[in-house]
Amino acid sequence: MFGSNRKSAQPQPMVNGRPETVIGANTRFVGTLNAEGNVRIDGAVEGDIEVVGNLIIGETGRVIATIKARNVHVSGAVKGQITALEQLEISPTGKVWGDITTAALHIEPGGLFRGQSSMTTNIEEPLLLEAPRESRSSSES
Repeated sequence: MFGSNRKSAQPQPMVNGRPETVIGANTRFVGTLNAEGNVRIDGAVEGDIEVVGNLIIGETGRVIATIKARNVHVSGAVKGQITALEQLEISPTGKVWGDITTAALHIEPGGLFRGQSSMTTNIEEPLLLEAPRESRSSSES
C-alpha cells in the first residue's frame, strides 16, 4: 500500500469452503454479523452471527454470541447458543459454554463443552419400545 511492492499479509477473499470474510486477531466487532459465504473469526465478536456457509473460530477467536451456520469449527472460545445445521466440531484448543443444536457433533480430546446438546435429524423418531414385561411364573395360576 502507498507505493510498497510488498504483498498484503491480509488473507484474500476465497470461495469453495475457504473463508471469504476474516475478522482478524486485532479486531473487535459488536453487533449483528450476517454473511452469505464462509467466515473466519480470529478476533473478538459479541452479538449475533448468522452465516449461510461455514464458520471457523480460530485459536485466538473469542465469541460471545448466538450463532447459526451450516458448519461450525471452534478452536477458540465461544459463549452462547450455537445452531450448526450440519456439523459442530470442537478442536483440542476449542471451548464452548452454552447450548448447542446440530446434526453431528465432534469433540476432539482436549476440547471443552459445557451446556446442553440437541441433535437434529431428518429421520422420524421411532415409536418408543415397551420395556420387557416380567414373566409370570407358573405357580401364580
